[in-house]
Amino acid sequence: MSDPQFFVSQTRLSLAAVADAAGVVLPAGADPDRLVTGAAPLDRAGPHDLAYMDNARYGDALAATRAAICLVSPRFAARVPAATVALVLRDPYRAYAALLGRLHPDALRPGSQFGARGVAPGAHVHPDARLEEGVTVDPGAVIGPGAEIGAGSVIGPGALVGPGCRVGRDCSIGASASLTHTLMGNRVIVHPGARIGQDGFGFAMGASHLKVPQVGRVIVQDDVEIGANTTIDRGASRDTVVGEGTKIDNLVQIAHNVVIGRHCVIVSGVGISGSTTLEDYVVLGGQVGVVGHLTIGRGSQIAGSSNVNRDVPPGSRWGGTPAKPVRAWFRELTTLAKLAERSGRDDAEG
Repeated sequence: MSDPQFFVSQTRLSLAAVADAAGVVLPAGADPDRLVTGAAPLDRAGPHDLAYMDNARYGDALAATRAAICLVSPRFAARVPAATVALVLRDPYRAYAALLGRLHPDALRPGSQFGARGVAPGAHVHPDARLEEGVTVDPGAVIGPGAEIGAGSVIGPGALVGPGCRVGRDCSIGASASLTHTLMGNRVIVHPGARIGQDGFGFAMGASHLKVPQVGRVIVQDDVEIGANTTIDRGASRDTVVGEGTKIDNLVQIAHNVVIGRHCVIVSGVGISGSTTLEDYVVLGGQVGVVGHLTIGRGSQIAGSSNVNRDVPPGSRWGGTPAKPVRAWFRELTTLAKLAERSGRDDAEG
Protein backbone atom coordinates (compact mmCIF):
# COMPACT_ATOMS: atom_id res chain seq x y z
CA MET A 1 0.00 0.00 0.00
CA SER A 2 1.35 3.45 -0.86
CA ASP A 3 2.64 5.56 2.03
CA PRO A 4 0.10 8.38 2.51
CA GLN A 5 2.86 10.65 3.82
CA PHE A 6 4.74 10.66 0.52
CA PHE A 7 2.35 9.47 -2.18
CA VAL A 8 -1.19 10.61 -1.59
CA SER A 9 -3.55 9.48 -4.32
CA GLN A 10 -4.49 12.50 -6.39
CA THR A 11 -7.52 11.01 -8.06
CA ARG A 12 -10.23 8.43 -7.69
CA LEU A 13 -11.07 5.98 -10.44
CA SER A 14 -14.37 4.21 -10.89
CA LEU A 15 -14.30 0.52 -11.81
CA ALA A 16 -15.65 1.55 -15.19
CA ALA A 17 -12.70 3.92 -15.67
CA VAL A 18 -10.23 1.22 -14.59
CA ALA A 19 -11.68 -1.24 -17.08
CA ASP A 20 -11.66 1.35 -19.83
CA ALA A 21 -8.02 2.26 -19.15
CA ALA A 22 -7.07 -1.44 -19.16
CA GLY A 23 -8.86 -1.94 -22.46
CA VAL A 24 -11.22 -4.66 -21.22
CA VAL A 25 -14.94 -4.94 -20.49
CA LEU A 26 -16.10 -4.71 -16.88
CA PRO A 27 -17.60 -8.08 -15.85
CA ALA A 28 -21.38 -8.37 -15.59
CA GLY A 29 -22.67 -7.58 -12.10
CA ALA A 30 -19.77 -5.30 -11.15
CA ASP A 31 -20.75 -1.85 -9.92
CA PRO A 32 -19.25 0.55 -12.50
CA ASP A 33 -19.42 3.47 -10.04
CA ARG A 34 -17.48 1.77 -7.24
CA LEU A 35 -14.36 3.84 -6.54
CA VAL A 36 -10.72 2.85 -6.38
CA THR A 37 -8.61 5.26 -4.32
CA GLY A 38 -5.27 3.48 -4.14
CA ALA A 39 -3.17 0.46 -5.06
CA ALA A 40 -1.61 -2.23 -2.89
CA PRO A 41 -0.09 -5.73 -2.95
CA LEU A 42 -2.58 -8.61 -2.90
CA ASP A 43 -2.05 -9.40 0.76
CA ARG A 44 -2.48 -5.78 1.91
CA ALA A 45 -5.15 -4.54 -0.46
CA GLY A 46 -8.44 -3.33 0.96
CA PRO A 47 -11.93 -2.80 -0.48
CA HIS A 48 -10.92 0.43 -2.26
CA ASP A 49 -7.58 -0.76 -3.67
CA LEU A 50 -6.35 -1.92 -7.04
CA ALA A 51 -4.07 -4.98 -7.20
CA TYR A 52 -2.57 -7.21 -9.87
CA MET A 53 -1.38 -10.82 -10.15
CA ASP A 54 0.71 -12.58 -12.82
CA ASN A 55 2.99 -14.93 -10.83
CA ALA A 56 2.06 -18.40 -9.56
CA ARG A 57 4.08 -17.77 -6.41
CA TYR A 58 1.32 -15.46 -5.18
CA GLY A 59 -1.62 -17.79 -5.79
CA ASP A 60 -2.53 -18.06 -2.12
CA ALA A 61 -2.39 -14.30 -1.68
CA LEU A 62 -4.70 -13.89 -4.67
CA ALA A 63 -7.23 -16.33 -3.24
CA ALA A 64 -7.30 -14.36 0.04
CA THR A 65 -7.13 -10.81 -1.30
CA ARG A 66 -9.68 -8.17 -0.29
CA ALA A 67 -8.87 -5.85 -3.20
CA ALA A 68 -11.73 -4.04 -4.91
CA ILE A 69 -10.40 -5.01 -8.32
CA CYS A 70 -7.56 -7.22 -9.52
CA LEU A 71 -5.81 -7.20 -12.88
CA VAL A 72 -5.05 -10.84 -13.59
CA SER A 73 -3.76 -13.02 -16.41
CA PRO A 74 -6.13 -15.71 -17.76
CA ARG A 75 -4.39 -18.64 -16.04
CA PHE A 76 -5.10 -17.24 -12.56
CA ALA A 77 -8.56 -15.74 -13.10
CA ALA A 78 -10.38 -18.63 -11.44
CA ARG A 79 -8.62 -17.94 -8.13
CA VAL A 80 -9.93 -14.39 -7.74
CA PRO A 81 -12.35 -14.19 -4.75
CA ALA A 82 -16.00 -13.50 -5.48
CA ALA A 83 -15.91 -10.14 -3.69
CA THR A 84 -13.06 -8.90 -5.92
CA VAL A 85 -13.73 -7.82 -9.49
CA ALA A 86 -11.37 -9.63 -11.88
CA LEU A 87 -10.16 -7.87 -15.01
CA VAL A 88 -8.59 -10.55 -17.17
CA LEU A 89 -5.91 -9.40 -19.61
CA ARG A 90 -2.69 -10.68 -21.14
CA ASP A 91 -0.30 -8.23 -19.47
CA PRO A 92 -1.70 -7.23 -16.07
CA TYR A 93 1.56 -5.71 -14.84
CA ARG A 94 1.77 -3.20 -17.69
CA ALA A 95 -1.87 -2.19 -17.19
CA TYR A 96 -1.25 -1.89 -13.44
CA ALA A 97 1.73 0.41 -14.08
CA ALA A 98 -0.37 2.70 -16.28
CA LEU A 99 -3.17 2.88 -13.71
CA LEU A 100 -0.75 3.45 -10.84
CA GLY A 101 0.59 6.43 -12.77
CA ARG A 102 -2.91 7.89 -12.91
CA LEU A 103 -3.41 7.41 -9.18
CA HIS A 104 0.04 8.76 -8.25
CA PRO A 105 1.32 11.01 -11.04
CA ASP A 106 3.90 12.58 -8.70
CA ALA A 107 5.69 9.22 -8.51
CA LEU A 108 6.38 9.15 -12.23
CA ARG A 109 9.29 11.59 -12.05
CA PRO A 110 11.04 13.51 -9.28
CA GLY A 111 9.66 16.97 -8.65
CA SER A 112 10.92 19.97 -6.69
CA GLN A 113 12.41 18.94 -3.35
CA PHE A 114 11.74 22.43 -2.01
CA GLY A 115 8.13 22.67 -3.06
CA ALA A 116 9.04 25.66 -5.16
CA ARG A 117 7.94 27.00 -8.51
CA GLY A 118 10.25 29.05 -10.65
CA VAL A 119 13.75 29.87 -9.46
CA ALA A 120 13.96 29.34 -5.70
CA PRO A 121 15.99 31.53 -3.34
CA GLY A 122 19.54 30.22 -3.18
CA ALA A 123 19.63 28.96 -6.76
CA HIS A 124 22.27 30.41 -9.07
CA VAL A 125 21.18 31.06 -12.64
CA HIS A 126 23.67 32.83 -14.91
CA PRO A 127 22.25 35.90 -16.66
CA ASP A 128 23.11 34.36 -20.04
CA ALA A 129 21.17 31.16 -19.34
CA ARG A 130 17.78 30.76 -21.03
CA LEU A 131 14.89 29.21 -19.12
CA GLU A 132 11.47 28.76 -20.67
CA GLU A 133 8.37 29.48 -18.62
CA GLY A 134 7.47 26.81 -16.09
CA VAL A 135 11.02 25.75 -15.21
CA THR A 136 11.66 25.00 -11.52
CA VAL A 137 15.13 25.46 -10.03
CA ASP A 138 15.63 24.33 -6.43
CA PRO A 139 17.99 25.99 -3.91
CA GLY A 140 21.70 25.40 -4.47
CA ALA A 141 21.32 24.47 -8.13
CA VAL A 142 23.70 26.13 -10.60
CA ILE A 143 22.75 26.95 -14.20
CA GLY A 144 25.76 28.01 -16.24
CA PRO A 145 26.14 30.63 -18.98
CA GLY A 146 24.46 29.77 -22.26
CA ALA A 147 22.55 26.82 -20.76
CA GLU A 148 19.01 26.29 -22.05
CA ILE A 149 16.23 24.54 -20.11
CA GLY A 150 12.81 23.74 -21.53
CA ALA A 151 9.38 24.36 -20.05
CA GLY A 152 8.19 22.05 -17.28
CA SER A 153 11.66 20.84 -16.33
CA VAL A 154 12.78 20.61 -12.70
CA ILE A 155 16.39 21.12 -11.59
CA GLY A 156 16.91 19.63 -8.13
CA PRO A 157 18.84 21.08 -5.19
CA GLY A 158 22.59 21.22 -5.69
CA ALA A 159 22.37 20.10 -9.32
CA LEU A 160 24.61 21.56 -12.03
CA VAL A 161 23.61 22.32 -15.60
CA GLY A 162 26.89 23.46 -17.08
CA PRO A 163 27.72 26.11 -19.65
CA GLY A 164 26.04 25.60 -23.00
CA CYS A 165 24.12 22.50 -21.93
CA ARG A 166 20.61 22.01 -23.21
CA VAL A 167 17.87 20.31 -21.24
CA GLY A 168 14.59 19.67 -23.04
CA ARG A 169 11.05 20.04 -21.82
CA ASP A 170 9.48 18.14 -18.89
CA CYS A 171 12.83 16.78 -17.72
CA SER A 172 13.84 16.10 -14.13
CA ILE A 173 17.45 16.57 -13.01
CA GLY A 174 17.85 15.08 -9.54
CA ALA A 175 19.56 16.49 -6.48
CA SER A 176 23.33 16.93 -6.84
CA ALA A 177 23.40 15.54 -10.38
CA SER A 178 25.79 17.24 -12.79
CA LEU A 179 25.53 17.85 -16.53
CA THR A 180 28.37 19.24 -18.60
CA HIS A 181 28.90 19.14 -22.38
CA THR A 182 25.45 17.58 -22.70
CA LEU A 183 22.51 17.98 -25.06
CA MET A 184 19.38 16.40 -23.64
CA GLY A 185 15.97 15.77 -25.20
CA ASN A 186 12.49 15.91 -23.70
CA ARG A 187 11.04 13.94 -20.76
CA VAL A 188 14.42 12.74 -19.56
CA ILE A 189 14.80 11.70 -15.92
CA VAL A 190 18.22 11.97 -14.29
CA HIS A 191 18.24 10.64 -10.74
CA PRO A 192 20.27 12.13 -7.87
CA GLY A 193 24.04 12.02 -8.03
CA ALA A 194 24.34 11.07 -11.70
CA ARG A 195 27.33 12.49 -13.55
CA ILE A 196 26.95 13.20 -17.24
CA GLY A 197 29.47 14.78 -19.59
CA GLN A 198 32.69 14.62 -17.60
CA ASP A 199 36.02 13.56 -19.15
CA GLY A 200 36.31 10.17 -20.69
CA PHE A 201 39.24 8.09 -19.43
CA GLY A 202 41.78 8.66 -22.20
CA PHE A 203 45.56 8.67 -21.95
CA ALA A 204 48.44 8.12 -24.36
CA MET A 205 50.45 5.59 -22.36
CA GLY A 206 54.20 5.94 -21.95
CA ALA A 207 56.88 6.66 -19.39
CA SER A 208 54.49 9.38 -18.31
CA HIS A 209 50.84 9.09 -19.35
CA LEU A 210 49.72 11.97 -21.55
CA LYS A 211 46.12 13.07 -21.12
CA VAL A 212 44.07 12.97 -24.34
CA PRO A 213 41.65 15.92 -24.50
CA GLN A 214 38.04 14.72 -24.59
CA VAL A 215 36.33 17.08 -27.03
CA GLY A 216 33.05 15.27 -27.73
CA ARG A 217 29.62 15.62 -26.15
CA VAL A 218 26.92 13.48 -24.55
CA ILE A 219 23.68 13.29 -26.51
CA VAL A 220 20.69 12.02 -24.52
CA GLN A 221 17.55 11.51 -26.61
CA ASP A 222 13.89 11.73 -25.54
CA ASP A 223 12.34 9.61 -22.76
CA VAL A 224 15.61 8.29 -21.35
CA GLU A 225 15.91 7.50 -17.63
CA ILE A 226 19.32 7.54 -15.92
CA GLY A 227 19.71 6.05 -12.46
CA ALA A 228 21.29 7.47 -9.33
CA ASN A 229 25.09 7.74 -9.29
CA THR A 230 25.40 6.54 -12.87
CA THR A 231 28.23 8.09 -14.90
CA ILE A 232 28.22 8.83 -18.63
CA ASP A 233 31.49 10.20 -20.01
CA ARG A 234 31.56 12.60 -22.91
CA GLY A 235 33.10 11.50 -26.17
CA ALA A 236 36.76 11.83 -27.02
CA SER A 237 36.52 12.37 -30.76
CA ARG A 238 32.85 11.60 -31.35
CA ASP A 239 29.72 11.92 -29.22
CA THR A 240 28.58 9.52 -26.53
CA VAL A 241 24.93 8.80 -27.38
CA VAL A 242 22.03 7.37 -25.36
CA GLY A 243 19.09 6.52 -27.61
CA GLU A 244 15.42 7.28 -27.23
CA GLY A 245 13.53 5.43 -24.51
CA THR A 246 16.58 3.70 -23.02
CA LYS A 247 16.42 2.96 -19.28
CA ILE A 248 19.63 2.90 -17.23
CA ASP A 249 19.73 1.69 -13.63
CA ASN A 250 21.81 3.06 -10.74
CA LEU A 251 25.60 2.75 -10.58
CA VAL A 252 26.28 2.17 -14.27
CA GLN A 253 29.48 3.34 -16.00
CA ILE A 254 29.25 4.32 -19.68
CA ALA A 255 32.59 5.31 -21.18
CA HIS A 256 33.51 7.78 -23.90
CA ASN A 257 32.26 7.30 -27.48
CA VAL A 258 29.73 4.64 -26.48
CA VAL A 259 26.60 4.61 -28.64
CA ILE A 260 23.49 3.10 -27.06
CA GLY A 261 20.48 2.50 -29.28
CA ARG A 262 16.79 3.03 -28.65
CA HIS A 263 14.84 1.31 -25.86
CA CYS A 264 17.77 -0.54 -24.34
CA VAL A 265 17.72 -1.69 -20.69
CA ILE A 266 20.94 -1.51 -18.67
CA VAL A 267 20.81 -2.90 -15.13
CA SER A 268 22.82 -1.79 -12.10
CA GLY A 269 26.57 -2.39 -11.94
CA VAL A 270 27.13 -2.58 -15.71
CA GLY A 271 30.36 -1.19 -17.14
CA ILE A 272 30.57 -0.41 -20.86
CA SER A 273 34.04 0.35 -22.21
CA GLY A 274 34.79 3.02 -24.75
CA SER A 275 33.61 3.07 -28.37
CA THR A 276 31.21 0.16 -27.92
CA THR A 277 27.87 0.17 -29.73
CA LEU A 278 24.63 -1.28 -28.36
CA GLU A 279 22.01 -1.53 -31.06
CA ASP A 280 18.29 -1.03 -30.35
CA TYR A 281 16.49 -3.10 -27.67
CA VAL A 282 19.63 -4.60 -26.11
CA VAL A 283 19.32 -5.78 -22.48
CA LEU A 284 22.36 -6.00 -20.20
CA GLY A 285 21.80 -7.78 -16.87
CA GLY A 286 23.35 -6.60 -13.62
CA GLN A 287 27.16 -6.37 -13.39
CA VAL A 288 27.76 -7.13 -17.06
CA GLY A 289 31.14 -5.93 -18.31
CA VAL A 290 31.63 -5.05 -21.97
CA VAL A 291 35.07 -4.69 -23.59
CA GLY A 292 35.60 -1.65 -25.79
CA HIS A 293 35.10 -1.29 -29.56
CA LEU A 294 32.45 -4.04 -29.77
CA THR A 295 28.95 -4.18 -31.21
CA ILE A 296 26.08 -5.91 -29.41
CA GLY A 297 23.38 -6.57 -31.99
CA ARG A 298 19.78 -5.45 -31.94
CA GLY A 299 17.56 -7.23 -29.44
CA SER A 300 20.35 -9.22 -27.79
CA GLN A 301 20.23 -10.10 -24.10
CA ILE A 302 23.30 -10.60 -21.89
CA ALA A 303 22.90 -12.47 -18.59
CA GLY A 304 23.97 -10.82 -15.35
CA SER A 305 27.65 -10.93 -14.30
CA SER A 306 28.78 -11.87 -17.81
CA ASN A 307 31.85 -10.48 -19.54
CA VAL A 308 31.47 -9.66 -23.23
CA ASN A 309 34.76 -9.66 -25.16
CA ARG A 310 33.58 -10.08 -28.76
CA ASP A 311 30.78 -8.88 -31.00
CA VAL A 312 27.33 -10.30 -30.28
CA PRO A 313 25.04 -11.07 -33.25
CA PRO A 314 21.54 -9.55 -33.32
CA GLY A 315 18.84 -11.40 -31.40
CA SER A 316 21.29 -13.43 -29.31
CA ARG A 317 21.09 -14.57 -25.70
CA TRP A 318 24.56 -14.83 -24.19
CA GLY A 319 26.01 -15.42 -20.74
CA GLY A 320 29.14 -16.41 -18.87
CA THR A 321 32.77 -15.29 -18.69
CA PRO A 322 33.78 -14.92 -21.41
CA ALA A 323 30.21 -14.57 -22.70
CA LYS A 324 28.91 -17.05 -25.26
CA PRO A 325 25.50 -18.32 -26.48
CA VAL A 326 23.49 -19.48 -23.47
CA ARG A 327 23.17 -23.08 -24.67
CA ALA A 328 26.94 -23.44 -24.83
CA TRP A 329 27.24 -21.71 -21.45
CA PHE A 330 24.69 -24.04 -19.85
CA ARG A 331 26.48 -27.08 -21.29
CA GLU A 332 29.73 -25.88 -19.74
CA LEU A 333 28.09 -25.37 -16.36
CA THR A 334 26.43 -28.80 -16.50
CA THR A 335 29.70 -30.48 -17.47
CA LEU A 336 31.60 -28.76 -14.68
CA ALA A 337 28.93 -29.74 -12.15
CA LYS A 338 29.14 -33.39 -13.24
CA LEU A 339 32.94 -33.37 -13.07
CA ALA A 340 32.84 -31.85 -9.59
CA GLU A 341 30.28 -34.43 -8.44
CA ARG A 342 32.36 -37.30 -9.87
CA SER A 343 35.50 -35.91 -8.25
CA GLY A 344 33.67 -35.71 -4.91
CA ARG A 345 32.60 -39.35 -5.15
CA ASP A 346 36.14 -40.45 -6.05
CA ASP A 347 37.53 -38.58 -3.04
CA ALA A 348 34.95 -40.17 -0.76
CA GLU A 349 35.70 -43.66 -2.07
CA GLY A 350 39.44 -43.10 -1.82
